[in-house]
Amino acid sequence: MVDESGGHAGRGPVLLLLHGMGATGDVWLPWASHLERHWPGRWLAPDLAGHGWAPPLPSYSFAGLAQRIAQALAPDDRLVVLGHSLGGVVGLAMAASAAGTPVDAVVGLGIKAVWSPVELTRAAELADRPVSWFATRAEAARRHLRVSGLAGLVPPDHPVVDAGLRQVDGRWRLAMDPAAFAVGEPDLAALLAATDVPVVLARGEHDPMVTDEQLKEYGVPVATLPGLGHNAHVEDPAAVLALLDAYR
Repeated sequence: MVDESGGHAGRGPVLLLLHGMGATGDVWLPWASHLERHWPGRWLAPDLAGHGWAPPLPSYSFAGLAQRIAQALAPDDRLVVLGHSLGGVVGLAMAASAAGTPVDAVVGLGIKAVWSPVELTRAAELADRPVSWFATRAEAARRHLRVSGLAGLVPPDHPVVDAGLRQVDGRWRLAMDPAAFAVGEPDLAALLAATDVPVVLARGEHDPMVTDEQLKEYGVPVATLPGLGHNAHVEDPAAVLALLDAYR
């Protein structure tokens, strides 16, 4: 877990940054300089279970992923959650009243709201596949970038990629537990109904995974970020960070 104190540590809530499927908490490291200037307190960027250095779960659910993160938090931390894709759903699960986690607000970025039967079948097939091994780091890095959706945005030799790879006996694999793909389709309506804190659903204008119309069905504020795609937080950290201005 990346745990950093901002320039005004002790003021305001803790910012919890949750990555998407296949990525790791290190995807938020380029945010450090922005957060130092614009976030008044601490920020955390943990690995979700089965990603990076976080141990896997026996089986994957949004509630289980949320509980694993909550268990690692200090009991007196009040949170503002910014989650990307899978991380956004986990943030909503943390904010559910029954979860008992002190969340003040959630910004969900790029959450896929509609899943087809074909997409769900594909995810289940990926979850059942054995771990793939690669002869070189370069091969494994390319696969990691494809799985995490970061291909073309982060070069294979970037330090952010290292957290997503493991070398064992001269071979390379992804750090991610493939079984995490089996987490399934989120019931966003139920998650939002169980949450009594402010929620914003955001997306990049060119995100192919979700539309404005789909997000507006849920009756919460929707923010569209001009010119950006699914990984808007990687493309333009400042634009995404501005979504948090009301919660500092």
